[in-house]
Amino acid sequence: IYNVTVSIDKEVHDEWFRWMKEEHIPEVMNTGCFVESRMCKVLADEDKGLTYAMQYSCRDMETLQVYYRDHAPALQKKYNDRFRDKYAAFRTLLEVV
Repeated sequence: IYNVTVSIDKEVHDEWFRWMKEEHIPEVMNTGCFVESRMCKVLADEDKGLTYAMQYSCRDMETLQVYYRDHAPALQKKYNDRFRDKYAAFRTLLEVV
C-alpha cells in the first residue's frame, strides 16, 4: 500500500477535497499501477488544517517502481503547483501482514 498523508490548510480544504476526488485520485488510478484506492480522514483536532491519508494498493513492488519512475514526478509537480505552501505531505509504504 502506497500511503500519502496530507495536512491541508482549512482555507483551501474544500477546493483541495473536490480536486482530489474528481481529478487527482482518478489520475493516479488511471496510471494502471494500482488496483484500489481509499481516502481516509485522520480523526484529530487540528487548528490550522485537516489531515487525510490516501492509500493506493498495488500488485507488487515492480509495479510501484514503475509508478515512482514514470508517473509520480509529474503528478506531484501538478499537485505542488496547485497547492504550494498550503499543505504538508509525507509518503510511506505499507505492507499488509
